[in-house]
Amino acid sequence: MLFVFFVCSLLLYGLAGEIAILIASVRKLAAYAGAERIYVETVLKAVGVAYISEFIANIAKDAGQNALAAKMEMAGKIIIMTLVLPILALLIETVMSMLPGR
Repeated sequence: MLFVFFVCSLLLYGLAGEIAILIASVRKLAAYAGAERIYVETVLKAVGVAYISEFIANIAKDAGQNALAAKMEMAGKIIIMTLVLPILALLIETVMSMLPGR
C-alpha cells in the first residue's frame, strides 16, 4: 500500500505543472466572462477536494478498507457542500429576486 501511495504521489507531483496551467486558464476565462473571483476560487477548491477525496478513497479500496473508503468519500462530499453553500444561497437569492411580487 505504501508503494501505491508513493507512485500515485509521484504521478500527482508530475502533473502539478499541468494542473497549474489549467487553473490559470480557468481564472483567465472567468476574468474574461466577468465572473467574481471568489466564486471561481470556490469552484476550484470544490473540484480539488473531489479529486483528493476520490484519490484517498481509491487508495483505501486498494488496501481492502472499503468502509474507510466510503467514509472518505462522504467526508469529501460534506466538505464540498460546505464550500458551495454560500454560492447556493446567492443563487437562491438571485432567483427569488427575479420572481414577480418580490
